[in-house]
Amino acid sequence: MPRADTLFGPMDLIAFPARIIQVGDPDKKIVRKIQNRLNAAGCGPIPEDGIFDKKGTERAVRVFQARFPDVTGTPLEIDGKVGSLTWGAMFGASTVPANSAAPSALTRAAIDFAVTQIGVMEEPLGSNRGPEVDRYLTAVGLDPAAGSFAWCVAFTHFCYRTASASLSLSNPHIRTAGVLAHWNKAAAKSKVVRVTHDQAVGDPGLVTPGSLFIIDLGRGMGHSGMVIEVANGRLVTIEGNTNDNGSRNGIGVFKRDSRKISSINKGFIDYSAF
Repeated sequence: MPRADTLFGPMDLIAFPARIIQVGDPDKKIVRKIQNRLNAAGCGPIPEDGIFDKKGTERAVRVFQARFPDVTGTPLEIDGKVGSLTWGAMFGASTVPANSAAPSALTRAAIDFAVTQIGVMEEPLGSNRGPEVDRYLTAVGLDPAAGSFAWCVAFTHFCYRTASASLSLSNPHIRTAGVLAHWNKAAAKSKVVRVTHDQAVGDPGLVTPGSLFIIDLGRGMGHSGMVIEVANGRLVTIEGNTNDNGSRNGIGVFKRDSRKISSINKGFIDYSAF
């Protein structure tokens, strides 16, 4: 499927405005840019009047999303809203925030250690055990022999513990193996920044390398991992207790590059202030 940003001639390189543009948006200048791009991409014709209406502009955005992929070639969600992925498809990858630089020595060290753990596997597979896994669990106060414990947050805690020790710092990562407990306890900890789902979707630039994503799967379950890069509305992550398809309670530590910021339904925890 062809990319729209390579097909329709020169265009203004206007930066993503750090919010989702949708029906009723008051910024007529931005809406006109979108309408012009939709017409150039053959998704109109619609008036270029700066009014993001339901019958005209929203419908044209849906047509665009059905016809064109994002900058990585992945199909767009057809929702009639212009978020960072749709914006990047319209105006080019360079117009959407990207970040591969960790904002602090601690977050850089945590990422560097996490990279060394890629490929760690449970022994035996499916047991939530193994030499490295046992170390992760023990670090958060769990006895690996006492039960079968999910360990995705134990993994990120161990990464930050190791990084903190290498820098002679106290480990700021909350000592827990619970995904939702981590999110809830972070709200009460000084200097810890929580970026909510809505904030991150509106402004991907708020998500920094070293942040920990939090997904709420319902019934008290969740999944978490470490962001190592943000690009084009997508995340590059290192995740423990997962599989190569990104499921929770999996068999090892994997690097993934296909999570969308919009799929992180709880948010992100940022320890870069330490």
